[in-house]
Amino acid sequence: MTEDDVTRLRELCLALPEVAEGTNHHGEPAWRVRRRTLAQISERHPADRQSFWVPAPAGAKEAMVAAEPDRFFSPPYGGRHWVGVYLDVPVDWDEVRELVVDAYRLIAPGELVARLTEP
Repeated sequence: MTEDDVTRLRELCLALPEVAEGTNHHGEPAWRVRRRTLAQISERHPADRQSFWVPAPAGAKEAMVAAEPDRFFSPPYGGRHWVGVYLDVPVDWDEVRELVVDAYRLIAPGELVARLTEP
């Protein structure tokens, strides 16, 4: 994972209302909305791969992993609807933005979601 990958993910997350940066339990970057985790970097799981994880709508993870297992995976932590996205393969940053915004819509309080400018 390059510092550019972290910077790009950071910019996407912090552009959303009330998102704050911190770290996960392993000291890796993580972004939260109030007390709920929006996204987190992982350099530990899966082993020897760089990735980030976000919550996804029910059924979305399974569909993404089945369609593109070289880009998506089921993370060992985070919850049953979380999806992992590999960062050590070519990354579609427009798609990453959509995943982050969708995750935000799932976990953020309604009054914050209402502040988003996109439909």
